[in-house]
Amino acid sequence: MDDNKSTLTKAIFFLLLFLSIVVSVVIMITMSGVIKPVVLSVLLSFVFFPIIKKLNEKFRLPWWCGIAIIYISFFAIFFGIANILFASFKSIVLSAQEYEDKFISIYNSLSETLSNNKYSKFFYFFNIDENQTIAQNIYENLNITSILKKIALEFTGTIYGFTKNLFLVILFSVFLIAEMHSTPRKLSAALGKKYGDRALNIVRNTTEQITHYISIKFVMSVATGILVGLTCLSFGMDFAIVWGFLAFIMNFIPTFGSILAWAITTTFALIQFYPSPFPIIAISLLVILINLIIGNIIEPKIEGRDLGLSPFVILVSLSVWGWIWGFLGMLLAVPLMVTIKIVCENISYLKPIAAFLGSHLDKNNR
Repeated sequence: MDDNKSTLTKAIFFLLLFLSIVVSVVIMITMSGVIKPVVLSVLLSFVFFPIIKKLNEKFRLPWWCGIAIIYISFFAIFFGIANILFASFKSIVLSAQEYEDKFISIYNSLSETLSNNKYSKFFYFFNIDENQTIAQNIYENLNITSILKKIALEFTGTIYGFTKNLFLVILFSVFLIAEMHSTPRKLSAALGKKYGDRALNIVRNTTEQITHYISIKFVMSVATGILVGLTCLSFGMDFAIVWGFLAFIMNFIPTFGSILAWAITTTFALIQFYPSPFPIIAISLLVILINLIIGNIIEPKIEGRDLGLSPFVILVSLSVWGWIWGFLGMLLAVPLMVTIKIVCENISYLKPIAAFLGSHLDKNNR
């Protein structure tokens, strides 16, 4: 009897959970303008919380003083980088004609090469128009212009949206971090000693794990961006800070983001340095190497435990969050899904969901 009651309770719980997810998705789409800044502020709080906590515990700085130091520093760094990026993007626009001329030169060279291999088996996959060159056929079949325009618009829109809502994000984040300091007392007062301690353990474990993951992911993305930027700068590549910033942003999308950032950087290296092969190959290989070492060796070692998602879950989450919030959703997809996984790991009823989301089972679940 008890087993049947327990099974019925779990069935009702998961049914309500499914309905809650559907309702949440609808709310996130319809109220995206309000919810996006809140989500960004929560993630930003998890990045800064351990630093402020360390300043409070190690240097005995008051909590509000640590918040002020961190956010003033963040503002200074952000606006410094934003000004440099703005100047770089402006230079790219002014140099567009020069890059277009170089691209046409490479295009003509490629067209001539491919025209000599018109009947290669490689071209059986394409719908070939006999009245056009091979290069033109490839260009139209792959719809490169449309893809590049869409990526550029989504990326620019995301950066503009974040900048526009920056004040709101910072305001939410500051008050959230201030609240984190008093959360244990509030839980104890709200739920009483017995349930308050239990809830506090769940909240503390969940918060520590989420903070650990997001702060490390942020630092590793910064390191990736700096190293990619320095690599481009050392070879004299134009707009090195742009390619570093691109690597930093796209590092939040595992594998696919790094591949896209590498492809864009390599393409611009090809346009700038063609026909010299060395800088093109060197930049391409070094960017791949930086992403492989940081993403597959350093980051997992520092993380200390597996918080990874299965490749299938990553693909689905990128599609779903991209559909909900566009390019910003794709950037936040993996951090949000890892956050959901951590929450599920710390709630007994939701542990099966955490096992499903993970890249492999933990030893305790095998």
